[in-house]
Amino acid sequence: MDRRRPRKQAKTTPKVSSIEWEFIRMTDQEEDIINRMYRLVGDRWDLIAGRVPGRKPEEIERFWIMRHNKTSLERRS
Repeated sequence: MDRRRPRKQAKTTPKVSSIEWEFIRMTDQEEDIINRMYRLVGDRWDLIAGRVPGRKPEEIERFWIMRHNKTSLERRS
């Protein structure tokens, strides 16, 4: 009799393409804080969000990705 444990299946989360994201508008002050904090702590979005009132870490990360992907795409052209 085979008494092996059933294997746990890996949880999969749906992947969201950045193409489907709506661009997040930030004020100049928010952008400045995000840029300065990123230089200090890197991609620790939760820490950065703590310095930008009313913003969630996910919003800041999405903003960062979209801002820098746009810049990198312009450089390639």
